[in-house]
Amino acid sequence: MTTSMNISLPEALKRFAKERAERAGFSNPSDYVRDLIRQDRKRAEKEKLDQMLLEGLASGGATPLEAEEWGSIREDVLARVVELKAAKS
Repeated sequence: MTTSMNISLPEALKRFAKERAERAGFSNPSDYVRDLIRQDRKRAEKEKLDQMLLEGLASGGATPLEAEEWGSIREDVLARVVELKAAKS
């Protein structure tokens, strides 16, 4: 279900959003803003996951992971989160 949200922007930001939307190939500024919000949500989920993983490591008993292992685990978990969110939609 889609709902509306009206936001107020100074004229300079409105122009910027319109220009960015056109340059990035969005059909309108609303699509551009939706994409920005999705990207921010994904970033916040990644930060939360990283924090949870760090807390788990700090709790003791864990063997330190190599950077490649850490990235692989993070990618797997993020992919699963996206799947779960898509299933809810």
